[in-house]
Amino acid sequence: MKLVFGVKDRPKPGQIIVLALQQMLAILAATIAVPMIIGNGLTPAAAMFGAGCGSIVYLLFTQFKSPVFLGSSFAFIGSMFAAFAGGVSMSLGWLGLFLGALFAGLVYVVIAIVIKFVGVGWLNKLMPPVVIGPTVALIGLSLAVNAVSDLTKGDVVNAAGEMLGSSYVAMLCGFITLAVTMLASTYGKGMVKLIPFIIGIISGYAAAAIFTIIGNTAGIDALKIVDFSVFSTYMFPDGTVSLNTFLSLPKFTFIGAIKGIPELNPSYVATIFVAYVPVAFVVFAEHVADHRNISSIIEHDLLEDPGLTRTLLGDGIGSIVGGFFGACPNTTYGESIACVAITGNAATVTILAAAIGCVLFSFITPLIALVDSIPACVMGGVCIALYGFIAVSGLKMLQQVDLSKNRNLFVASCILVAGIGGLTIKVGAVTLTSIAAALILGILTNIMLSKEKDETAADSITNVKKKTKK
Repeated sequence: MKLVFGVKDRPKPGQIIVLALQQMLAILAATIAVPMIIGNGLTPAAAMFGAGCGSIVYLLFTQFKSPVFLGSSFAFIGSMFAAFAGGVSMSLGWLGLFLGALFAGLVYVVIAIVIKFVGVGWLNKLMPPVVIGPTVALIGLSLAVNAVSDLTKGDVVNAAGEMLGSSYVAMLCGFITLAVTMLASTYGKGMVKLIPFIIGIISGYAAAAIFTIIGNTAGIDALKIVDFSVFSTYMFPDGTVSLNTFLSLPKFTFIGAIKGIPELNPSYVATIFVAYVPVAFVVFAEHVADHRNISSIIEHDLLEDPGLTRTLLGDGIGSIVGGFFGACPNTTYGESIACVAITGNAATVTILAAAIGCVLFSFITPLIALVDSIPACVMGGVCIALYGFIAVSGLKMLQQVDLSKNRNLFVASCILVAGIGGLTIKVGAVTLTSIAAALILGILTNIMLSKEKDETAADSITNVKKKTKK
């Protein structure tokens, strides 16, 4: 679609705020999910702060030419669990999380230095569109299960930990969110067309809240979708009104990590190194895929300008910053890229405002509670659109590939089937995800079949003429 706001455009102040809020809503669900999955004292607020700071670092390194937000990386979840393996103390575990983010970020820095001296020509040959396109599609398709799973879930649980709320009621709220998002994006005019996700989330949340209020009033558990108790948990933890009711300091990683320094030993450092570094090389491939994707959307090759060296440095240093404050290594977010594609807003000033917003939000208790209260089904409805656009963006890259050639057909087929089929490879303590395994298989297939002679259009016409004369 044609961009409404280009990378260098500056929307009006009011538009910037609203568009930034939309970017935040697009990435927040996944960003805060990582610390919630890991547990061990990690908090969504700190992850938000780390993601915001990391995104600012990324924008500075890329000279505000790349409209991408950095958020908590799901690829490192296994690595983050490894930081607490063996019954280590929470302080040492937090120190391990920071060391892991440091190691992962340094991998990017080292690769960036190498590329600075040797260029990106080798990368274009190693990962051409026939490899990158299906891989980008897989990133979206691999998340499809999460979106559909969330679509049938509310957030209210009883004392026994059993989820209340009918899956059909939750699904209805999710589909309301999706329908309103699609209608606003397709038929909306002016600002409505630019903020379909905000409108969709508000509509879905309102529907879920109405069902929940009716359920609470009438005592019908099947209608309980929104967990309003999170507001009291965040704002009144001790049952009284205090400063923490309105403002609170996130639990930054480095504060807890300092206490673990006396317990640090070479064996633990080696464990963290092995857990994080191999995964960082895998995420590097996703970094390239994401930037190829956003480059096709804004019609400007970001691997050339500002260059892969700068995007890698921004991502790597941004991950270190994210780990320092919020424990989670950051990565470029497909949700952010999809948001740009759907809304046509590529203004990097919007990304900057969203990053600043995440930093500010992390201190405001009611806002943290509000974000946490958005039910899974509502975000599931939004994510169907977001993840779908990621997948379609990858398939669009294949339009420039001649799939009548066996080489290209085999490469794309291997990647898609291996990725969708869930192929994983375990090497020692490191497990390569299905996306990583599929990408590696695609690269090897492309190299193996690269000796096939490509027939140019001119050659094809010549051959046809020869056959005609005969």
